[in-house]
Amino acid sequence: MSSLNLIEGLGIEGDRHARAEKRNQVLVMDVETLDEFGLRAGDIRENIATRGLGVADLAEGDRLRFGVDAEVLISHPCAPCYKMDALRPGLQQEIKGRRGMLAIVTQGGTVLPGDVIEVTRKPDGDNIKAD
Repeated sequence: MSSLNLIEGLGIEGDRHARAEKRNQVLVMDVETLDEFGLRAGDIRENIATRGLGVADLAEGDRLRFGVDAEVLISHPCAPCYKMDALRPGLQQEIKGRRGMLAIVTQGGTVLPGDVIEVTRKPDGDNIKAD
């Protein structure tokens, strides 16, 4: 990744799937999990691949700030789809519960390689609006 421009409430600039009503504007995955499954960054169509952040340990309502200004709100885990088996037969089942977390862009900005990622855990009682 060279950079991503996140647009508040919409998603990734230029992404044909960017929609204001969606709860899956950005897919965040960690490189360590990709490595464990013998995958490369981009193979499972994640938008942001992190290093040193256990994405599976994030919860709905947690926030991630990338660099100075871009921020996302974790909305829900990403369920592996049939496309995983196109990468490797059986991968859809193998990666279940570990495909990453989907998020909503809460503050627009640019995400750059090497950006520091600040995690803010969900405050008690904070709920995410369902579709």
